[in-house]
Amino acid sequence: MQDVPEEWREERGGDRRTRGPEGRQEKGDESLMMELTRLVQEAVRGSSWWERRGIDCSILAAAFLCLPPAFLLLGSSRVACFAAGMLLMGVAHAVITFKGTHLASHGALSESQAWGNFWAVFFIEVCGSFSARAGVQGHIKMHHAHTNVVGLGDSSVWKVPCLPRSVYLFVAPLFVPVITPLVALAHLRGHPAALVVRTVLMVALGLYSQYWLLIHLSGFLSPLSALLCMLACRAMFSVPYIHVNIFQHIGLHMFAPTRRPKRIYQMTHGVLNLPRNALLDWMFGHSLINCHVEHHLFPFLSDNMCLKVKPLVSKYLMEKQLPYQEDGYLSRLTMFFHKYQELMVFAPPITELVGVQ
Repeated sequence: MQDVPEEWREERGGDRRTRGPEGRQEKGDESLMMELTRLVQEAVRGSSWWERRGIDCSILAAAFLCLPPAFLLLGSSRVACFAAGMLLMGVAHAVITFKGTHLASHGALSESQAWGNFWAVFFIEVCGSFSARAGVQGHIKMHHAHTNVVGLGDSSVWKVPCLPRSVYLFVAPLFVPVITPLVALAHLRGHPAALVVRTVLMVALGLYSQYWLLIHLSGFLSPLSALLCMLACRAMFSVPYIHVNIFQHIGLHMFAPTRRPKRIYQMTHGVLNLPRNALLDWMFGHSLINCHVEHHLFPFLSDNMCLKVKPLVSKYLMEKQLPYQEDGYLSRLTMFFHKYQELMVFAPPITELVGVQ
C-alpha cells in the first residue's frame, strides 16, 4: 500500500477543493483533470488543421507512396536493390499498420464519424488484418477505459507465461503477422454474420492484394517466395512493437477494479513515456512512444498534437507534484529480461493510493 502527499487528495464534500503543501486552498470548482483538460483544449483550439491532423495524414500518405517503388525494387535481381525494397516495404507497412491503425482506432484521422468508421475498417482490417470492432473494443473500451486495472486493462493480453523470456522477447514477435488474423477470427465468434463476412473479406483483400502485387508486379516466381516476403516485411518491426506495448504499462502501478484512483492519478502512475527515437516516432507515432502519458490523458489527440501539448502536460504534472514517468528503451528491456518471471508470469501486485481512490 502506497501513501501519497496530502495535496493529491481531493475533498469529498461539496466544494471538492484541494489543499497545497502548506495547507493553502486552491480554486475549488474544478479538479486537476478538468484544469489540465481546459489547458489542452485551449492549445488544440489554437492549432491549425495541419497541426491537428495534417502532419500525421501526410506521414501515412508518404508511407503509401513508398509502396510502388518498394514493389519495383523487390523485382530487381540485384541484391542491394532487393534489400532496399524489403526495407522500404517493411518501414511503409509498419507506419501504415502501427501508426495508421492506432490513429484510426481513436478516430484521430477525421472529425467526421462516418469517415472515422471508414478509416478504422480500412486501416485495422484491410491493412492490419484484424477486426475493427474487436480492436476498438479491446483498445479503447478496455485498455484506455481501465488502464492498469487488474482483469480489465492490465495489458495481460500481451502475456504468454508459457514462453521462455528470450523466445517471448525476441522470437515470438516475428510470428505476429501470422497470429493476428487468427486472433481476429477467434474474436468474430458470436458476432452478426454481416460483420463476420465484412471482416473476413477485408482481411483477405489486404493479404491477397500484397500477394498479387508481389507475383505480378515484383515478378516473384513461386507462391512460397511471395508469402515468405510478405512475412518478412510484416514482421520486420514486430519485435519493437511488442516491446513498446509491454514496456509502457507492465511493471508500473496496478489497481483493483473496486479501488481505482481518479483518472489523472491512474494515468500518471500507470503509464510511462519512452525517449524520442526518430525511427520509432515515425513508424509508431509519438502517442505510442514519447507521448504515451499525454495519449492516455487525452486519447482523442493525434500524434502531432500529443507532441505539441507534451511540454504543457509535463510542466503541469510536475507543478502539481504528480508523477511524469519516463525511461529508456534499453533500460526497460534490461529490466524485463532480468525480471521476466515477476513481470510477465506472476500476477502483478496491486497498488492502493491512499486518499485518492
